[in-house]
Amino acid sequence: MMTAEERRLREAAARKKHWRKWGPYLAERQWGTVREDYSADGDAWRYVTHDMARSYTYRWGEDGIAGISDNHQRLCFAIALWNGQDDILKERLYGVSNHGGNQGEDVKECYWYLDATPSHSYLKYLYRYPIDGFPYELLAGESRRRTKTQPEFELVDTGVFNDGRFYDIQIEYAKAAPEDIAIRISLTNRSSVSAQLTILPTLWFRNTWAWTERAFRPSLLLEDAHTVTVIHDTLGPYRFWAPDCEEIVFTENETNRQRLYQAENPTEHVKDGIHRYIVRGEEHGIARDGGTKCAARHTVDLEPGASRTLLLQLARSDAKTATKQSLQRCIAKAIREADDFYDAAIPESVAGDERRIARQAFAGMIWNKQFYHYVVETWLKGDPTMPPPNRNTVRNDDWKHVYTDDVLSMPDKWEYPWFAVWDSAFHAVTHALIDPAFAKRQIELFTREWYMHPNGELPAYEWNFSDANPPVHAWAAFQVYRMEREATGKGDTRFLEAVFQKLLMNFTWWVNRKDDKGDNIFNGGFLGMDNIGVFDRSKPLPTGGVLEQSDATSWMAMYSLRMLTMAWELTGTSKAYEDTASKFFEHFLYIANAIYNIDGTGQSLWHLEDNFFYDQIRFEDGRREPIRLRSIVGLIPLLAVEIIDHGKLKTTPDFARRMNWFYEHRPDLTGSISCIFEPHEAGRCCLSLLNQDRLRRILRVMLDEHEFLSDYGIRSLSRHHLEHPYIFESNGYRAEVKYEPAESASSFFGGNSNWRGPVWFPVNYLIIDALKRYHAFWGPRFTVECPTGSGNEVTLEEVANELSRRLIRIFQHGDEGRPFWGQDVPLFSGPDWKDKFWFHEYFNGDTGAGLGANHQTGWTGLVANLICQMVHCRA
Repeated sequence: MMTAEERRLREAAARKKHWRKWGPYLAERQWGTVREDYSADGDAWRYVTHDMARSYTYRWGEDGIAGISDNHQRLCFAIALWNGQDDILKERLYGVSNHGGNQGEDVKECYWYLDATPSHSYLKYLYRYPIDGFPYELLAGESRRRTKTQPEFELVDTGVFNDGRFYDIQIEYAKAAPEDIAIRISLTNRSSVSAQLTILPTLWFRNTWAWTERAFRPSLLLEDAHTVTVIHDTLGPYRFWAPDCEEIVFTENETNRQRLYQAENPTEHVKDGIHRYIVRGEEHGIARDGGTKCAARHTVDLEPGASRTLLLQLARSDAKTATKQSLQRCIAKAIREADDFYDAAIPESVAGDERRIARQAFAGMIWNKQFYHYVVETWLKGDPTMPPPNRNTVRNDDWKHVYTDDVLSMPDKWEYPWFAVWDSAFHAVTHALIDPAFAKRQIELFTREWYMHPNGELPAYEWNFSDANPPVHAWAAFQVYRMEREATGKGDTRFLEAVFQKLLMNFTWWVNRKDDKGDNIFNGGFLGMDNIGVFDRSKPLPTGGVLEQSDATSWMAMYSLRMLTMAWELTGTSKAYEDTASKFFEHFLYIANAIYNIDGTGQSLWHLEDNFFYDQIRFEDGRREPIRLRSIVGLIPLLAVEIIDHGKLKTTPDFARRMNWFYEHRPDLTGSISCIFEPHEAGRCCLSLLNQDRLRRILRVMLDEHEFLSDYGIRSLSRHHLEHPYIFESNGYRAEVKYEPAESASSFFGGNSNWRGPVWFPVNYLIIDALKRYHAFWGPRFTVECPTGSGNEVTLEEVANELSRRLIRIFQHGDEGRPFWGQDVPLFSGPDWKDKFWFHEYFNGDTGAGLGANHQTGWTGLVANLICQMVHCRA
């Protein structure tokens, strides 16, 4: 039977009801972003800082704690807090900038995304606030003092949570209708002392009226002591009700120019007026009757262990008038419906700890949706009402067509509150389990003309749209298509065809721009793996010459196979796609041949002695020098694998004829790849960069626990380099790379690049996917040792399952707690901590400790896919 949440998603897809209009679309950091940077030197981190943010009116978005907004972020809601100790009102999450952290930018807060449904009919968020004052200065000072060889200094390290001296603030949202939202804020004193907390549910408009002359200025008007009327020209009239508040105070979402720039303010009511009123008692900074920002003040005294609940409503003015009882009923109903939805979405056999992990992973994916607005041409020129920007450093100047005004899936709404195109591909694959429509929309958006460059390039991320990320969009598109087809029995060929047509342009861009010699060996740059090499791969080589990249070339082989698969699937809609499939089959052959016989020279990216693939430098005199660094770059060739069903070939005779021709007339090309046209008992054949022998050899390295295999997945760099650092010397240049299981000492890419040992979910997931493909062809007769040297012979499917188990283990509760906790086991083992999950950006290659962005559910949300897939392995 269809659940209530599934009905809402269908109504949204059919445009019958706009259930997606309101959601968790508020960023958690808008300051320090490229969009808000109008500086001369392009230093976004210093142009708008955390300290400035309470007084500075943003241009392109808003931020807040546990916030929601409409889908164009006209009206925003979030909470603000004051413990009576701090010098500032807690209106946004605190963290250090890229300049201020020993490992780059880092949020210094404790909060969790506890639950969420795809239509945002129910959302739950927990924020943990110290009673004794937030240690801003200690966090900033210690973060500056620490070196890159030390771990980040986190809020839990300060001791502020010892003895339970904190408040838990839980925020829940429930929709009675698409524009009728019940809000419940539950406050709990976890300490053994009485304490007072001021909480201010805050409603405000994003400032859109300052952009042009004579723009409409919306307003929030006091209707009575507990009610605010919302007036906006395109959003319509709303009502905000706070039945338990002491007062509602107003100000304007306007910059405090006097504080920031020592200039005169046009009004005494500016953005930080409510902060100054609550913390300093300055009455002149607030208004009592209306403005563009308001807060409902609640002062709550809490005895030790006591709790208090506040109820509010935000709804269209014509919505049914609520009571506290009706709000409670609405929230209770939303919780039941959320449970029903996940009971259906997560397989029944997933129980206990794994079920909690999967559900919170899905919650994190949903909470990391964000309204993202960036019109590059307007940003470059400036607004008509403002002086034109005077920039010496200009970003994204050749991306003037970009016009984003969308809800996007972010990697992490504090550390990375901007899209990253290859991250987004993995996000879509997890969203597809619970919300295929949103997953498809995310994939399609980046191929639309207001994102994709006219030359076919996809934008990487706002710091530099022109950086090349791994081309995984085709893989993700077909994964999402296949997942929906398996769930519903019907594939969305309209979606597949629309994306395929645009990816034809992107594939051509790669061929024209990243194969500089036209020999099918690619040099894409850093390709999302930041500091994985001996030098910055996105810049000219200090040795001279050109880098011929194992990963770039293999990504393109994988891209060719995914495009072949998509074209083959689309032959059911048009036979013309047979010719297109043949084109990608041929391109794969050329790339596969080039890897083992570069430009007909007999030279190869495969190193016979090491049984591994390496990048190499091609010098101007024709010499080639391999970089014998064993990194995950050398495992990317594993990913280029596709199984061809002979039964399908019978329905595509033109494609089959072309394949036969190559097999018969170009053995020089087909001899490089695995098993083309070799009959198999299942009636299949395999296209791969690896034949049986090479597959065994590279897996022997990958599954060696002294090399890549850790207890928690595949490392990004071989542990061999711990005791044997790789030293590269050439043309007077010398570099050393050592295995570093956690944060890296390298400063490449802004100081938060960490691909020299940790476990990263996205490539691990692709390896698991590839191993299952190999097993589908080779079957149970093909076995390897896992781990290498153990004598334990297993199939490739069993290897894939073992890797899945190791990755899931990062989050599971064991004898020593949950590995992602790291060293804070005593604290996190407590009842208030132990079942709450952070889905970090990457994980220590030896201990599984979570590292980097600690709310990057994004691609780490793939753990939910692994948990759901493991069900079939247990059956």
